[in-house]
Amino acid sequence: MAELFSDPDPERRRRAAEAMLQMRKLDVEVLRRAADGVPAA
Repeated sequence: MAELFSDPDPERRRRAAEAMLQMRKLDVEVLRRAADGVPAA
């Protein structure tokens, strides 16, 4: 998870942070997909 929030791409970091804030439990795979810009299923 740390790699998502230290990524040099600010847009990727933003997407990961937005996805995380919507979770009750952290799901690292969902965070990775969000950071990559893949829509949630």
